[in-house]
Amino acid sequence: MKNILLSFFLILLLIGCNKKQKEQTNTDAPIQSAANTFRPANIQEEMIYSRALTAAVWSMPVVNYQLMYQEMATKLKGDFNQIVIWPKLLDWKNQTLTPNPDVIYLMPFFNTKDVGPIVLEIPPADKGVLNGSVMNYWQAAIEDVGPGGVDKGKGGKYLFLPPDYDVNKVPKGYIPLASNTYQGYALIRSVLKSGSAVDVIAAIEYSKRIKLYPLSQASQSPQTTFLDASNVVYDSSIPYDIRFFKSLNLMVQAEPWLERDKAMIDLLKTIGIERGKPFNPKPRTVEILNHAIKAAKAWLDVNYESMPRYYIDAHWFFPATEETHQSIINDFKVPDSYPVDNRAVIYTMAFFSAKHIGESQYYLMTLKDIDEKPLEGSKHYKLNVPANAPVSQYWSMTVYNRDTHTFIRNAKWMGRSSQTPGIKTNDDGSVDIYFGPTPPPSGESNWIPTDSKGQFEVLARFYGPKKALYDKSWKLGDIEEVN
Repeated sequence: MKNILLSFFLILLLIGCNKKQKEQTNTDAPIQSAANTFRPANIQEEMIYSRALTAAVWSMPVVNYQLMYQEMATKLKGDFNQIVIWPKLLDWKNQTLTPNPDVIYLMPFFNTKDVGPIVLEIPPADKGVLNGSVMNYWQAAIEDVGPGGVDKGKGGKYLFLPPDYDVNKVPKGYIPLASNTYQGYALIRSVLKSGSAVDVIAAIEYSKRIKLYPLSQASQSPQTTFLDASNVVYDSSIPYDIRFFKSLNLMVQAEPWLERDKAMIDLLKTIGIERGKPFNPKPRTVEILNHAIKAAKAWLDVNYESMPRYYIDAHWFFPATEETHQSIINDFKVPDSYPVDNRAVIYTMAFFSAKHIGESQYYLMTLKDIDEKPLEGSKHYKLNVPANAPVSQYWSMTVYNRDTHTFIRNAKWMGRSSQTPGIKTNDDGSVDIYFGPTPPPSGESNWIPTDSKGQFEVLARFYGPKKALYDKSWKLGDIEEVN
């Protein structure tokens, strides 16, 4: 009897131990799934991991910027206060985040630290149309340019000012733009009148009327340097490994701390990033940082996939929340608000922010088909764009790699728009757009290629959006799989 009771007790003890072990395993599961089974060895490693994850989310906009600047400096041998230009419609070699293949791109990079205020001359909207924004190092919009900006299409001389610069010293005739960082850039698009070869050339010629130079040289007929990026693979996709933190360190060393971000100083010291000191993490720290940045990506993907729908019964969404919208308009000075999560989501999948977001152009993104399944590059899909799209300029649909948010490498083309030469329209005025690894039986005119080895996402652009888009009386339906 004693042996039976002893055996029974041992069985209960084993059951209890197994249950406790399972509970501990379940507790550790989130860390395992988020960072590939990473387990901190002690509290110091746990804090490095935790603070690196936080730092990655917080710093996404500046790392995004830094990567674009580094491509200019290394691939084009360029420098600050010069303009990167793609003097043709973009192809897959532009590996920035969700760029627009239907306009001419220009990116003036400026730095006021050593040369003082910088002039950006925008031509009047006479023989062309520009839209875009000037941003600081954090990609926070300072102001918009062109017909949707301060000059209202009349053109003007925008003047980028260093931090704490006395506005009273600005000469007459300039539009002062105060920046709280020395570095920054502008994204400017030269909009086509149509997709014809003639209008592409006209948009390129018009864009080269833009000028960029130090104010101190204004009386010396300064020349603007344009850097042609069309023949290089300009890759500023986010690297989810130690390279991310190396780029973050460059930012910390280059710019003074903003008052709102000083709480990050000690957190960054924990992971080895400190102003005035080299960043030389040990191999184990590198391993921890690599796991942390992957966990940050997983967290931001969850947020990205959870954005509220634009329409109740379709999967399109606008990637910025209203809180972020208000923060951008008010230079992130809204009381009790600092939306770092949504800001990070935006800059994992895009660059640039307009001061008046959604006014000159509007964006809708989708990751799923009508059945709520991810868009697979190996399958074939169709989207019907209803007639009378609410735009004064054009609409477009562009495909991107779901994982990197860049153009699909080696793709024949990346999108189709209302300006695409030869695009076919249905009898009712609507347009069917096809997605897949091979064209539909109807041919290539309305087809956008996908990569059969991965998932994709679609960004709908509306240039010159009208009321029917905002009040949703015109609706874009879901993408549907076809055989």
